[in-house]
Amino acid sequence: MVCSHTHWTAAAFLASDEACLEPEELTGQEYVEWCVDFCHSHAIDLFWPGKEAVLISKRRDLFQARGVHVLSVADHETLSLLHNKALFYTSLNADVAKVMDFIAVNDRDAFDRAVVELSAKHERLCIKPAVSIFGLGFRILDARRNSITHLLNGVEYQIPLNELWQGMTDTPQFDTLLVMEHLDGQEWSVDCAGRYGELLCSVQRKKPLLAGRGQIIDNNDEITGMVARLTERYKLNGLFNIQFKEGANGVRLLEINPRPSGGFGMACLAGVNLAQIALQSITGEALLKSPVIHYGRRVSEINTPVVLTEAAALCPL
Repeated sequence: MVCSHTHWTAAAFLASDEACLEPEELTGQEYVEWCVDFCHSHAIDLFWPGKEAVLISKRRDLFQARGVHVLSVADHETLSLLHNKALFYTSLNADVAKVMDFIAVNDRDAFDRAVVELSAKHERLCIKPAVSIFGLGFRILDARRNSITHLLNGVEYQIPLNELWQGMTDTPQFDTLLVMEHLDGQEWSVDCAGRYGELLCSVQRKKPLLAGRGQIIDNNDEITGMVARLTERYKLNGLFNIQFKEGANGVRLLEINPRPSGGFGMACLAGVNLAQIALQSITGEALLKSPVIHYGRRVSEINTPVVLTEAAALCPL
């Protein structure tokens, strides 16, 4: 297994047979072409992209011409759709999965109308950029307290409504922002292995409302159905993650992550090697019999001191 990264301290190097540095400045088509040459010169059979994964899925023909199989969670059109939650939520049929009540806005007037409309139906509202990862930009709207109160009291993931209004006044047009009902219940992170729309295996991790209590391997039937339908609808492939959260009106889909989650290792503690299942499906090996998943098992992670890869161990490009 050959791993490449722009930083020699990448933790992924610890699990690779060979570790190689990538040129930091390359992006877009230049990076794609570099990857094609790298795969050819290093005799790579299977390429699993992280950086520029959406663009690489569009140019798979360049790799196939060199005999390299590209692992993409979905086709280029689908990956682009999943990247923009406003477009994704709008296009999703409720028979496949339900999403929270939301309105997409790009200016102060539209934001004001959205707040009035959604406040009439929901006790609390929140916002998030339509294009975002790792929950960046998510905030709960707070109409009572100001930012200094948040700061002094250690309030996280909230934003004063009055101060947000002022910022919008200073910025007449902004990138698409989602105004949404706030879901304040349980959250599930579901790690999945699939094969072009066929769900091979999934593990639900339910997160307790209080931090520090680990996560529980769950078996929620409603979530199981939505995961299977989403996998089929978007022809999902390889390893991916789907997140859900419960609100006043039931469980709602948050997002589909076209990559393994940060908590992927905890899912494997349920008794199933999702990575092995995905690799077997890619290489055409016979899949093992359905694994036994230990529902109800409580799992967690701990930080472990490690020595990162030495610079001298990096392979030449």
